[in-house]
Amino acid sequence: MHRRGLLVSGRGAFPVARVQAELRQGLAGLDPALNTAELATALTEFLRELQRWNRAYNLTAVRDPLAMVARHVLDACTVNPWVAGPRVLDVGTGAGVPGLPLALLHPELRFTLLDSNGKKTRFVTHAAAHLRLGNVDVVQARVEDFAAEPFATVVCRAFTTLADFVGGAAHLLAAGGALVAMKGRYPEAELNAVPAGWRVAECAPVQVPGLESERHIVVLRRAG
Repeated sequence: MHRRGLLVSGRGAFPVARVQAELRQGLAGLDPALNTAELATALTEFLRELQRWNRAYNLTAVRDPLAMVARHVLDACTVNPWVAGPRVLDVGTGAGVPGLPLALLHPELRFTLLDSNGKKTRFVTHAAAHLRLGNVDVVQARVEDFAAEPFATVVCRAFTTLADFVGGAAHLLAAGGALVAMKGRYPEAELNAVPAGWRVAECAPVQVPGLESERHIVVLRRAG
């Protein structure tokens, strides 16, 4: 039930109104076109389910739902300008970030969310169904072992080094597609170690509303 802006359950309360307000403000800061009540409501539902499951399954070290707004949802949305379809793969999706927020932003694209951790893929499967996301497939597998029709965009968030990202995911990338890595500080050493046959198409700083930490988006493409 709801009480004074809180969603109340037997094990605590979720600050619905405050989370939605933080989301609306943050989304507006990223892109005014994203600042819609429909999107904020759906993302709030995602965070509510994440907090609820997190108590039992320890899906993320972030416990405060207001902190989750910036550190998970808004952070995920920073990669939005680099997402191209029709098919997108999120490698090491964890608790569904950035894949689930991106799937809400792009109902016209098809997303596959991949992780080797069963408890995390169970949550992501639940969350996708709860949000009625018909454009999401969830797969439990190691990226090195996963085979599928190639993807236009393969994205990862704090998953591995750029060299290992190429080594593990290159076989899943369509011709002309991009590997898109979400990084923290400027990854100079990793950029210098990008494997032969690949080029750094872009390394762009991004700002997450509500966070002071550095963030960068690295786009890798096949050379030539």
